[in-house]
Amino acid sequence: MIMSSDEIREKYLKFFEERGHARIEPSPLVLEKDPTTLFTSAGMQPLVPYLKGEPHPKGKRLVDIQPSFRTVDIDEVGDNRHLTFFEMLGNWSLGDYFKKDQLEWCLEFFVKELGLAKDKLWVSVFEGTKEVPKDTESAEVWKSLGIPEDRIFYYGVKENWWSRSGPPESMPPREIGGPDSEVFFEFDIPHDPKFGEKCHPNCNCGRFIEIGNSVFIEYQKNEDRTLTELPQKNVDFGGGLERIAAAVNRTPDIFQTDIFKPTITKLEEETKNKYGETEEKDRRFRIIADHLRAAVAMASEGVYPSNKQQGYILRRLIRRAALNLQRLSNSSAIGLSEEVVKSLTEEGEMVTLIGEEVAKFEAALKKGEAMVKGDPKMDPFDLYQSWGIPYEVSEELFGRVGRKLTEKDKKDFEDKLAKHQELSRELSAGVFRGGLADTSGEVIRLHTATHLIHAALRKVLGESVSQKGSNITAERLRFDFSHPEKLSDNEIKKVEGLVNEQIKKDLPVSFEEKTYAQATQEGALAFFGEKYGEKVKVYTIGDFSKEVCGGPHVTKTSEIGRVRIVKQEKMGTGVVRIYATAE
Repeated sequence: MIMSSDEIREKYLKFFEERGHARIEPSPLVLEKDPTTLFTSAGMQPLVPYLKGEPHPKGKRLVDIQPSFRTVDIDEVGDNRHLTFFEMLGNWSLGDYFKKDQLEWCLEFFVKELGLAKDKLWVSVFEGTKEVPKDTESAEVWKSLGIPEDRIFYYGVKENWWSRSGPPESMPPREIGGPDSEVFFEFDIPHDPKFGEKCHPNCNCGRFIEIGNSVFIEYQKNEDRTLTELPQKNVDFGGGLERIAAAVNRTPDIFQTDIFKPTITKLEEETKNKYGETEEKDRRFRIIADHLRAAVAMASEGVYPSNKQQGYILRRLIRRAALNLQRLSNSSAIGLSEEVVKSLTEEGEMVTLIGEEVAKFEAALKKGEAMVKGDPKMDPFDLYQSWGIPYEVSEELFGRVGRKLTEKDKKDFEDKLAKHQELSRELSAGVFRGGLADTSGEVIRLHTATHLIHAALRKVLGESVSQKGSNITAERLRFDFSHPEKLSDNEIKKVEGLVNEQIKKDLPVSFEEKTYAQATQEGALAFFGEKYGEKVKVYTIGDFSKEVCGGPHVTKTSEIGRVRIVKQEKMGTGVVRIYATAE
């Protein structure tokens, strides 16, 4: 190995800090205040207000490394370069330096810091439209830096325009974007004619891999669908760590870098197969390695498998990985998946969570197989509704009974799934006051569980405990409270025991409307500094809990199911965060 991924990370941050950039903390994978997307897919997402002109508290030059996830690439994973979860090296200029400095530093970092041969680097620039001129400025900068003209390619909006929504015609009003200039590394691989007569940087034959993209965010979409220049010209650079590591270490296969090597090695040991033997086996290795890595990243941020929103994506990844693990090993994936996950994380909770989901999937798979054998003409969406079986798994099940699903079957499934999830998407357009992501049955049950947990924490730890915040989705609840240190295992057991005892008692949940003064005088808990009206709702759960709350809640505690605390974190001085699920 020429250079480890850790070395690349540190070199990148140091390089830009030495050029006046302030290091900023990466954003969570799930941005709670951005309902427009399920996951952070680019480092610029949290920076949109500053790219539009709002001053950033750390200045005009920023750098970070952002964990990112892109759902659009799930079906692409299996080749030697596509991933769902990746780390994005990013630097920004918020109205400060522009094309010349950015492209000079980009090349300097790749050549001088990482040791890439300049004659192996090719670049692309924007060819222009009626509204946006051809980017000859970037092309001239590249020439001045020693990139010959025959290694500078012009492409249109599909390849060399960047916004969160795609090309200019797809951008909604107020969306920002601009032309970009990409850098590609050339491997010593001959061109495969099946990808076209002539090879070029954006060819998919494997000869080239994109390692960095400098986006010049200088436009905003207007209500009349035209583009206007922003008050400031910005730079937004993104480079995938995994692809850069592949280029630095001269391997066209990102799964051969140190980022994936431990997982691939563990898979070889557990399945008794060798990576590199056949194309089909390699495809399964890659899907498992990518999907389980992404699953660990999601679960570590409080996402849990479900049939909605982020939880659906996590479930889909785990089940797709499990299916490929079954096929690779010709055996159950339950124990195998847990061993592979151990190569990715030392957290036992993550291992257990993914192992439990794999076990549920294998049970569902058996039932799904029986349903398909009994009715080969059944609707694939019925399998999803009954047992949570994703479409790609249904394809294999129907294939076993001689039915090949068509593009129409796939479209019908996707249309029904979209309708099925429509309510959740509408509700997720804004987080309700009190931290609820929507008002589905799952969220309501977890909302009531939050009240029980709050009361149980005060009984176990003392009345100094007070709620500092919460966030509830269909998959899990997250609860922040005042306490100097994380709970011991014994304290967690006590809290869980108290909560589940109240659930077993089937306590009634009721509310009354009172003035805020009356409610607090009668002992109702009321925190968070919310702006209450003259009248408030006071929710009471038997004689166990009494809180001021806007609702909604279940009517009896038995509706909640068994509550389990799955994770806790120290959030800073005097605040602890716990995550819990209801089963």
